[in-house]
Amino acid sequence: MNSVSNIDDPRFRITPVQQMAAACSGALITSFFVTPLDVIKVRMQAQSRITAKNKCFFYNNGLMDHICPCNPLKKNGSNGYYRNVPWFDRPSQFTGTLDAFKKISKNEGILSLWSGLSPTLILALPATIVYFVSYEQIRRSVQDLKKPYYDTKHNQNQPLWISGLSGCLARFGAATCVSPLELIRTKMQSKKLSYLEVHQALQSLLQYHGYKGLWKGLGSTLLRDVPFSGIYWVTYERIKQATAKPTFMYNFIAGCIAGSLAAALTTPFDVVKTFRQIELTEKEIITEPPGKASKWTVKAVIDIYQRNGVSAIFSGLVPRMIKIAPACAIMVSTFEYGKQFFENKNMEYYNKKIE
Repeated sequence: MNSVSNIDDPRFRITPVQQMAAACSGALITSFFVTPLDVIKVRMQAQSRITAKNKCFFYNNGLMDHICPCNPLKKNGSNGYYRNVPWFDRPSQFTGTLDAFKKISKNEGILSLWSGLSPTLILALPATIVYFVSYEQIRRSVQDLKKPYYDTKHNQNQPLWISGLSGCLARFGAATCVSPLELIRTKMQSKKLSYLEVHQALQSLLQYHGYKGLWKGLGSTLLRDVPFSGIYWVTYERIKQATAKPTFMYNFIAGCIAGSLAAALTTPFDVVKTFRQIELTEKEIITEPPGKASKWTVKAVIDIYQRNGVSAIFSGLVPRMIKIAPACAIMVSTFEYGKQFFENKNMEYYNKKIE
């Protein structure tokens, strides 16, 4: 059974501005709920020494990855490293996730669970808005080219390949747009610059890497995120078509299932992307002289498999799914709710005009 949707009916179709409002609301809610999970994860990693003092680490607020670099430190003639991320290196002694949640809340205050949220939202919100609005615009444009049939109940028959194609193109565009901003933000963080001094970070990158340097590392990101997006939207739309009237909870569950499947299938790309991105950050972004980072190729996945087996290329699968599944579920269900809200408003306005 195909899902009934008035959102794609030309008479009630929501505008790009309304899509932006729906995506923004979803992004804020998603980051609010998911950020504590990643704060706890990186704090536990710091405790177990998984992340060395002279290494960068990834932080994710449920919407996108952010690199937290380490800074070279010279004091009294000694060499060392420090991170400009105070919450990461706070003292801790946790026995598990629940214990970490209780102790951080009690000893440091409940707001400490949302440490690092503000600066990441500066990039996450625009990236999320661009991604979801692009997906909707591409999907509807391709669908209009096929001249979809609407019956009296506006029962829409949308081929799943449209969702897959739209998701891939939208992610390609959003990642390409955000990549220079992420590199600039990382450079600012490494040099402790304020957002008002963004031009200094931009000048530093351009001086040593040129304009092409603004998109360094993009290839590995695209090779992970584009397939993820295609798999996610095809799976989500397929599940959504199984009911005539998808509710908020139904969309939530569909988003969770789709996110889990996409995360599992793209984990090998995520493993290599993480290694390459950290390597790129340490060699190309934090250091002043231009370095020579390794090129990302599919051969990297094969090399990891040959050295350490299947378990290596799927390392981090469970934590990745635990984090991505709820993030996808919250984001898509709130986005769909926002679309339905604006569609109802458009329908009311349309009916008043024809009365």
